[in-house]
Amino acid sequence: MTKQISFTKYENLVLPHFRDKLNKAESTEDVKKFFVQSAADLMDKILEGAVELENEDIALLPDQPPHYKISKRLLSFAPFKDIWGESDLARVFERLSESAMNRYRHLQKHPEKTDSKIRM
Repeated sequence: MTKQISFTKYENLVLPHFRDKLNKAESTEDVKKFFVQSAADLMDKILEGAVELENEDIALLPDQPPHYKISKRLLSFAPFKDIWGESDLARVFERLSESAMNRYRHLQKHPEKTDSKIRM
């Protein structure tokens, strides 16, 4: 049996702020931005600043499951690669991306809400 590391406690630290940001998102682009910011915050807490994340390292992909992308650069970084393979981090990212996708779909179905906020 292999040892499984859990990052759920870190997820629980970023989750309230992430949900708050999603609730305040006014466009699908906001949702993408907030997902990336929260995922980067999560990674910073987990890796304790050991890696400098770049803009393209984490992205929300609305058109294809699992709805997030981790860059090859980040996947090749040794500390990240080790924890990615031996932890629940992929599931944590799936849960964050599902929350983001729920808000993304909602905003996509109701563009009038975004349009009305822009006009004000």
